[in-house]
Amino acid sequence: MIAYVTVGADDIPRAKRFYTAFLPALGYGLTEGAEGLSFALPVPEGQVPMFPDFYVKPTYNGQPATAGNGAMVAFEATDQKQVRDLHAAALAAGGSDEGQPGFRASYGPRFYVGYLRDPQGNKIALFSSSPNDPERDD
Repeated sequence: MIAYVTVGADDIPRAKRFYTAFLPALGYGLTEGAEGLSFALPVPEGQVPMFPDFYVKPTYNGQPATAGNGAMVAFEATDQKQVRDLHAAALAAGGSDEGQPGFRASYGPRFYVGYLRDPQGNKIALFSSSPNDPERDD
């Protein structure tokens, strides 16, 4: 099980604007501190935390943050409409488009996904596989 994912950011306020444009809509709460941004799902009383948490932090070695080549973090949305809405919100909050929301021929018939880059260049996917939404026509 993945416990957490961390991405580096040189401009935490800019990263906050980007990530708060969509992560709260997926249920993530935000805690801020000197160490950066911490996004976590709420923990109902008497329950164990749901993973993974997502952290946006300055680099520990003080060098500029860089995006990993081939690295990507994917967040699951409730449906195709939410994928489209959150993709648009993230673009408006300073992200860049890496692939408009839609189906991809190489994925399953229900896998609906949009791709973004955060302001630092980290690749983010927003996807849904909801059985209540239309599937891809082959």
